[in-house]
Amino acid sequence: MPFLTLIGRARRALAAVDYRQTALALAIGTGGGALLAWYKLPLAWMIGAMLFSAVASVSGAPVSIPNRLRTFMVTVLGVLLGTSFSPEILDHAGKWVITLSALPIYIATCAAVGYVFFRRFCHYDPVTSYFTATPGGLNEMVMIGGALGGDERAIALTHTIRIMLVVFTIPFYFQFVGVLSVGSRGPLGPSLQSIAPLDYLLFAACLIGAPIARKLRIPAHALIGPMILSGALHLSGITSSRLPGVLIATAQIVVGSYLGCRFRGIALKELWRIALVGGAGTVVLLGVTVTFSLILHAITGIRVPALILAYAPGGLAEMSLMAIALNVDAAFVGSHHVVRILVIVTFAPAAFMLLRRWGSRP
Repeated sequence: MPFLTLIGRARRALAAVDYRQTALALAIGTGGGALLAWYKLPLAWMIGAMLFSAVASVSGAPVSIPNRLRTFMVTVLGVLLGTSFSPEILDHAGKWVITLSALPIYIATCAAVGYVFFRRFCHYDPVTSYFTATPGGLNEMVMIGGALGGDERAIALTHTIRIMLVVFTIPFYFQFVGVLSVGSRGPLGPSLQSIAPLDYLLFAACLIGAPIARKLRIPAHALIGPMILSGALHLSGITSSRLPGVLIATAQIVVGSYLGCRFRGIALKELWRIALVGGAGTVVLLGVTVTFSLILHAITGIRVPALILAYAPGGLAEMSLMAIALNVDAAFVGSHHVVRILVIVTFAPAAFMLLRRWGSRP
């Protein structure tokens, strides 16, 4: 039954896709990624696709990436994240408990600091300020914030700017400070021929995790469901294979192009204003991230780059792909971003309603 449901959804999705716009966006994104990869820049395929697609979008080019295509790539990314789990992870479970327990404190700090910034310095209304500052999933914050009376466009664009800046700055900062070097980065993954056919079947079976998680109403179901199934296969030792590098590059291109295409139809004047607001907000939230990372490093001994990626106020898919591409403990990073999304989607709306009720008292 899940397979029949997937087929039906795929048919409806294909009928609504403008193939020319999608093909043009992917061609531009691939060209940008290939150019940056030629110069051996970090996270080349995602950053190149993101930048070139953004320029094309602002220039008025007819480019678009359907949300369903990105969702499918997120599903594949869930399988990719699952391949990062191994039995050795259980040896570090104690440290994970500490860093996961600190996540709600980090989220509350980001929301409080960001709210004051967007409210006082950017003059956003209270609802828009709160859901712009909360480092949750972009789609979830836009939908919930809009339903409660916030400015959906401002929330969406500010979150998009923040994610793009985080994706762009962190890899180059790691390379600048010597955490990441060109010579230390190997291929993204194994070749297509080096993976056994049985492993491909196992990975394909993990895709049913998405409709199962959707049925259970799990947030970020497209990623969490396949990740759990793939992780279980690797933790149990049934397989230790990784997905091929070409698929990782493809996921980067699709996710990066999708981000860039979100600026289609935006006037340069509005884009400049949102970029200033989003850029300043990103600096504020990254400051909170680095502070928490340094404190947790002193407590747990976990490497600062892994902590920064795990706590960075970026998108779940983007940060997970960054961890995979930069070879920084993807299981640790991905798990923390999954928990972050679960906590925010579950508690952020209720916390906002309580704060608004409390603030309305004499």
